[in-house]
Amino acid sequence: MTLPPGSLPDSELPGPAAGTSAPGSLPDSELPGSSAGASAPGSLPDSELPGPDAGTIAPGEPLPEPDVEVAEIGLDLGEVQRIVLTALAEDLGVPPRDVTSESTIPAGQTDTAELVARADGVVAGLLVAAEVFAATSGGTATFEAVAADGDRVRRGDVLAVVSGTTRALLTAERTALNLLCRMSGVATHTRKWADRLEGTGATVLDTRKTTPGLRVLEKYAVRAGGGTNKRMGLYDVAMIKDNHKLAAGSITAAYELVRSTFPDVTVQVEVTTLAEAEEAVAAGADFLLCDNMTPELLTDVVRAVGDRVELEATGNLTLETAAAYAATGVNYLSVGGLTHSSPILDIALDLRPR
Repeated sequence: MTLPPGSLPDSELPGPAAGTSAPGSLPDSELPGSSAGASAPGSLPDSELPGPDAGTIAPGEPLPEPDVEVAEIGLDLGEVQRIVLTALAEDLGVPPRDVTSESTIPAGQTDTAELVARADGVVAGLLVAAEVFAATSGGTATFEAVAADGDRVRRGDVLAVVSGTTRALLTAERTALNLLCRMSGVATHTRKWADRLEGTGATVLDTRKTTPGLRVLEKYAVRAGGGTNKRMGLYDVAMIKDNHKLAAGSITAAYELVRSTFPDVTVQVEVTTLAEAEEAVAAGADFLLCDNMTPELLTDVVRAVGDRVELEATGNLTLETAAAYAATGVNYLSVGGLTHSSPILDIALDLRPR
């Protein structure tokens, strides 16, 4: 089975070599508003980074890499660091500080902690969590992943062991868990869909309904859970939806305008009837998003145009109806809920007894 235009194949997990952009990611030079020497949005200026006494990064030092390469999980290291710095800045304030840990824990005290699953699920984001501990410890913490992203885990399983200054561990705790629990929740939800569709010939897709600022992490988590990414954003694939059809006058007019403006971009078209599906294919669409169709109507669309384009069912899909929609012969089921409605997977950080 081929992947939909603009998607990220599972074969790209693990991801590109360190320093390269993951498929669909924006290099630093193309980030809106970025410029040489500018801080990433929400990042901590060097002058405001907590000093070595807090077990964090010394002023002027770059953010260190974690012990395990983040690039191994199909994510761009720079993108992950921007997210981590933004999240830490939100938690630490200005000037950045953890008033509780700095008050109660000696600067030189060290400990070992375990990341432990508090519920059954699928883990994703361990190495993103490692990046958080690297940031708060100035690269001195050690992070040993016991599980791997994509693994099914049980309540009580130890997912990773991290050692370092106690202040650094506790300063990182909530940020690391926020990202790890969120990503693992998305992976767990996605795995339920992937399991339900196993053997049907259909694959579950995500959408652009992601948490602002966390898209690359959530779409990675979908892949870790056995799903597939669709387009990464508005820039890589054209999607002609109902409002575009209304604005342009018709599906054909909208398609021709996109094709003349961006001749090399993949064009997907949202359709709601058999007539619209046939018009879109005749115009030259590469991929059809069949919105809110019944399984019976989808079957008719598959018979009419399924040998010429790839087809995606979307709208009001549930795990209970997944098999019926997959049986129509569509290639994909897209589920916005993978990223906009997945509950977290409960994971905790427990210091080992001294």
